[in-house]
Amino acid sequence: MEFRQVQYFVVLFEERSVTRAARRLNIVQPALSMQIAKLEEEIGKQLFVRSPQGMEPTSEGRRMYRLFLPVLGDFAHAREQVMQTSGELAGLVRVGMIATVAQGVLVDALLEFSALHPKVDLSLTDGFSGTLADAVAVGQLDAAIVNKPRRPLALNTEAIAEEDMLVIAGPKHAPLPHVMAFAELAHLRLVLPTRQHGLRGIIESFSQAEDVTLSPNVEIDSISAILKLVHESDFCTVLPRVAVRRQLEHEALHGTTVTSPRLSRQIVCVTHPRRPPSPAAAAFIATLVRHVRGLGEGDHAGSGADRGSG
Repeated sequence: MEFRQVQYFVVLFEERSVTRAARRLNIVQPALSMQIAKLEEEIGKQLFVRSPQGMEPTSEGRRMYRLFLPVLGDFAHAREQVMQTSGELAGLVRVGMIATVAQGVLVDALLEFSALHPKVDLSLTDGFSGTLADAVAVGQLDAAIVNKPRRPLALNTEAIAEEDMLVIAGPKHAPLPHVMAFAELAHLRLVLPTRQHGLRGIIESFSQAEDVTLSPNVEIDSISAILKLVHESDFCTVLPRVAVRRQLEHEALHGTTVTSPRLSRQIVCVTHPRRPPSPAAAAFIATLVRHVRGLGEGDHAGSGADRGSG
């Protein structure tokens, strides 16, 4: 089994298309197909099945991917360390984050980091907390910024910030009070994420603790779609401040703090204990974390005027 064959296999597994995989590897399709066929012959197992949707991995293919992805990650990490002789950061960084963080601070963090480290390539994705944590566990991501998991993970977890979750209303909604008790949410026309979304889980945990039943009229996982609906109707939603900071700054939406109890969520960074982030990955994570924490500090410093607008 050649290292090159393993690389080809991993790329084909991720792309699920010979055409896309060959393009990503910068090789011709017959060469890719030949190496995969040799690999299957050597191990005596079929790794892919061709279907109308593309190349579907078999159970053995999925097992092999889980086994070899960390090996490729370790190799890439070691290669970066060896080549990094000038002290200048370089290499590929793969980081995931929940959508609210991506929407709130990613662009600012990305612009700052890229200006300082032009030789670092970034592969960034957003998604649900559980999906992102699983991607870190199998080596698809170097790290992920997620909501604090309800159960312990077999990953390193670093607390980043605790931030308020606000009741958000648009200009077509009657003015809300500056602060609200959690129980008052039951009387609002709500649009919330679905139950597979981490934010919904946080809201539901408060709901159960306070014995308050919330019955959203609409469920949408897209944060941008939720915000558009709230802006153009009398719907309200509940989102962390990071997700709506620009709209609050421009007074396109208004936020109300929830008290009795304080409604908040905790954000953490997860990494693999056996695959620590490369220097480049650690530097980008530090930049992203600083922007998240800086937003929280700014909230507390200017919370009075901001909340007064709600």
